[in-house]
Amino acid sequence: MSPLAFIVLGLSLVFVPSDRFQPVQAAVGFALIGYQITTAVIPRVGNAFIKRGLGGRDLSKPGKPLIPETIGVIPAITYLFLMILFIPFLFIFGSTQTSGAQMFPKTMLSPYLSCLLCLQSMILLGLMDDLFDIRWRHKFFLPAIASIPLLIVYYVDFGITSILIPNVLRNWLRLTSNSVDLGFVYYLYMASVSIFCPNSVNILAGVNGLEVGQTVVIAVLLLLNDVWYLLIGTVASPSYSIHLFSMCFLIPFMGITLGLLKYNWYPAKVFVGDTWCYFGGMVFAVVGISGHFAKTLMLFFLPQIVNFIYSGPQLFGLIPCPRHRLPKFNEKDGLLYNSYTEYGAVDATSEQARQNPPLNRKLVPIILFLEKLKLLGVVKEYHEGQWVIKKTTNLTIINLFLVWTGPIREDKLCTLLLVAQFGVGFLMLILRHTLAPMVFGFDNSWSMLNRYN
Repeated sequence: MSPLAFIVLGLSLVFVPSDRFQPVQAAVGFALIGYQITTAVIPRVGNAFIKRGLGGRDLSKPGKPLIPETIGVIPAITYLFLMILFIPFLFIFGSTQTSGAQMFPKTMLSPYLSCLLCLQSMILLGLMDDLFDIRWRHKFFLPAIASIPLLIVYYVDFGITSILIPNVLRNWLRLTSNSVDLGFVYYLYMASVSIFCPNSVNILAGVNGLEVGQTVVIAVLLLLNDVWYLLIGTVASPSYSIHLFSMCFLIPFMGITLGLLKYNWYPAKVFVGDTWCYFGGMVFAVVGISGHFAKTLMLFFLPQIVNFIYSGPQLFGLIPCPRHRLPKFNEKDGLLYNSYTEYGAVDATSEQARQNPPLNRKLVPIILFLEKLKLLGVVKEYHEGQWVIKKTTNLTIINLFLVWTGPIREDKLCTLLLVAQFGVGFLMLILRHTLAPMVFGFDNSWSMLNRYN
């Protein structure tokens, strides 16, 4: 389809009147426009980024070519402008349905704008990280700073700090209510969600298409969850409005994300940078927090949670963590191999230990146990009646997949990771809507819109 056809189709969906699904129809139109803008702008600005020093070597390609980096800022800014233009289609044209129920009262405009302000703050902070290479221990908390506008508006407009508790726990504690009010702790919980989502996308990275691909998969899973509520609910139900609101954020996001994926998929023509990882993760955080279904959101981040836990020993210094934990590329066969962390001798000098730290002997039995479970690749030798660990694979699920599959081409590795992400997420989606009614007594999203009805 030609670029002009994309624009015409998008505008027709945006402006052609509809009734019940006007917001979704407009969102699809903006998604098409966002896709076209993203795919048109990226190839035209690549050289300018490189001239400004925003370029990186693709270490998994022959010759390690230099390609533009931090390109994720282009679709991120495009998304912000699209969502600003989307405001009248959500709060004017799509606010009143044939049933007479007001879907999106103008009092919801403040949380909508707080979401956009949160995303804008995240783009700025992510761009600062790309430009100044902020240390990990500092940039880890950047998403919490960016989420301040959302949390403040949430406090002023909603103030809902209750969570559902399972029937078993309620009966055991002899509670009369099916929820418990966490108070200030709930805001810490929401801040933690805003920290986790962007950083988890950033940690699970290093393969062409993986950063963008995982945001596509998670967005699809969230859209499937939204569609479920739209199918089982009625227009007047609060859950219907919440998940329609979520769809209106995610559909345009899918448009710009697919446009970026076109250039980031193997062989990548651009790198997205930390700006995209933070922005993409924050989109999910604001959707989950504003829709009050952050727990469901975490189900779709299960592979990222596993990756974070698996990476924990290196992230928190129990095992030496190199600057880059990417798989190693072999130019002879074009395949990716495991990357390793090497350990120095226990009796090494202080200078040698600083350059190549030794492994804590207490961790040797644990490492050998993980090797037996095929959860870790280990290079070892038997010396003086005991095993001496020379090196172990870096603790990321990217390297873990290589332990299971052996050397593999980069695009195939990325595809396997994304298929696993979708498979696990889809299973969690099924469990969410089959076990939740049994555990909590009903299957429903919490409503913030009740405050306006």
